[in-house]
Amino acid sequence: MAGVKPGARNLITDVAGLRVGNASDEKVKSGTTVILCDTPATAAVQVLGGAPGTRETDLLEPHNTVESINALVLSGGSAFGLDAASGVQAALREKGVGFEVGGHRIPIVPAAILFDMMNGGDKDWGRFPPYRELGYAAVQSASPAFEIGTAGAGTGATVAGLKGGLGSASSMLASGATIGALVAVNALGSVTLGQGKHFWAAPFEIGAEFGGHGLPHPLPANTSEIKTKFSEATGSNTTIGVIATDLVLTKAQAKRLAIAAHDGFARAIWPSHTPFDGDLIFALATGTSGRMPEVGEFIDLCAAAASTMSRAIARGIYAATPAANDPYPVWKSLI
Repeated sequence: MAGVKPGARNLITDVAGLRVGNASDEKVKSGTTVILCDTPATAAVQVLGGAPGTRETDLLEPHNTVESINALVLSGGSAFGLDAASGVQAALREKGVGFEVGGHRIPIVPAAILFDMMNGGDKDWGRFPPYRELGYAAVQSASPAFEIGTAGAGTGATVAGLKGGLGSASSMLASGATIGALVAVNALGSVTLGQGKHFWAAPFEIGAEFGGHGLPHPLPANTSEIKTKFSEATGSNTTIGVIATDLVLTKAQAKRLAIAAHDGFARAIWPSHTPFDGDLIFALATGTSGRMPEVGEFIDLCAAAASTMSRAIARGIYAATPAANDPYPVWKSLI
């Protein structure tokens, strides 16, 4: 898209009003990422994977009552990881943050999880999984600057043949709007063409933000020539993400933005949205720009949502670092 460039950090926090915190457990090989809204933000969600794990997503539908949320959680740990949202709620309640009901403050914290149980980590944690404490710790570390790669919800992530990771990217539109993406990439499918170093997301790369290798030359004549090694552990999948903007959106518009951002999954992961992935995208509108988009600008915003999400996916894989007992190598080992 003409006139699009990354924000100052090339992170979702280039969208004013957002902070991100990570917490991880190296022994367990898992972690949690929290996205905090400085003021309540309009939110929506779109689930296109066949095996999702979620909390508080029904309230995000446009026809339901709650208009805004306080935070979002992306976590490893499969269903155990949903506990992370309780830790985030506890931390926010201590700060007096939440939806007021009858004199009580209830933090609104939707969450989604990915399956990272078969990644070489020690999951023998006893009676209490670590995710509630990880959620609490992630709030304490929240900042406009945060790590990507092997961090937070991406700590134990994998994709087909490679280590996964936490990715983020941002785009500044010619209209002045900002859009940002955050994603924990843990896919059944592949983020690269075949066994090589070239990312499916290459056409959307800005500069050399994930290596600058472009697409292979010549391109394969058709996808049947691209041999992809799917994740060997069926069920150890799910890519979960957040797309955010500083524009003022209705819940219905936020829903449409989440739908558009899923095109970024399809352009960066092959295949995506499988029966064994719980692929999900939350959308956030902080409204910090103070204006609503015109029709044409909203179309551009949706297009940028897809390209920015694609870039975030590749950046998460590009930034992954090796650790003991990893089942797969990191992308940088390919070069």
